[in-house]
Amino acid sequence: MVGRAELIRRHPQLAHVDWDAVAARFPVRVPRGWGDRPELLKQALPDERELQGDPGDVPDPVGEQARSPLPWVVRKHEDRVLLLLTKRCHLYCRYCFRADHRPGEGEDPTPAEWDAMLTYARGSGAREVILSGGDPLAIRDDRLFNAIDGVRTGASPVIRIHTRAPITSPARVTPALVQGLAARAPTWVIVHCNHAAELTPAVRGALARLVDAGIPVLNQSVLLAGVNDDADALVSLCETLVTLRVFPYYLHHPDAVPGNAHFRVPVEQGLSIYAELTRRLSGLALPRYVVDPPDGSGKRDVRGDL
Repeated sequence: MVGRAELIRRHPQLAHVDWDAVAARFPVRVPRGWGDRPELLKQALPDERELQGDPGDVPDPVGEQARSPLPWVVRKHEDRVLLLLTKRCHLYCRYCFRADHRPGEGEDPTPAEWDAMLTYARGSGAREVILSGGDPLAIRDDRLFNAIDGVRTGASPVIRIHTRAPITSPARVTPALVQGLAARAPTWVIVHCNHAAELTPAVRGALARLVDAGIPVLNQSVLLAGVNDDADALVSLCETLVTLRVFPYYLHHPDAVPGNAHFRVPVEQGLSIYAELTRRLSGLALPRYVVDPPDGSGKRDVRGDL
């Protein structure tokens, strides 16, 4: 990680940011290698606009609170159940819809909560179990494998690991991790990459280790103002992902998280960008443009009537 003092030395404008106030709301962690890349830094650096309210803010922007049958579990669909294995991440994206993490406050399930979470998943009848967080790769391998093994039933449900770690901390994708995931098929890895600049040689190596082991890898991106809100950036990202054997799965319209208004893109602009993507990208490289509404009903295609 890049320390606060080093970041301020590299970017003097940060000296005028009330870093402590922003970090008290949501931690700041910037991976080394991101410190000099504008497209990446905007996603990671504290911004006092996070402390300002906006008329479009939604306290529970994707409707998870009403769909949580017990702590650390979200159930929006009959055939799927989502488990939050931790609140910790290698990078805290400033636009995150789960930006309610206070350092040291309930960052991980208690042993009782962990057991209850796995017991619920086993008895849920779900055909897919989604491991999320935080970042599920922010926990140890043995704990991650315990979660996978603990939810598997005779039906052997599909496991989906939703993680940003291969992008933000590619060294985390170790041979031991890859071997353990490959041995627990069917396991899919869904990564989160927003800009082709994130696809460094180290990241490409991490993705290759997963794919070479037979683990399917998909990508989710978020449409972000000032980061990737133009067709050229998204075409470059999606075409590069395909060359890396990673399927561009979703392009998310930004959620109306309190504090992230400066990242939001108007729906009309998003639809215009996506129309250009449909003209320039093949079916293999074209992600689905979706929104996750606050009623908790789950993702749906973006339309002009939002």
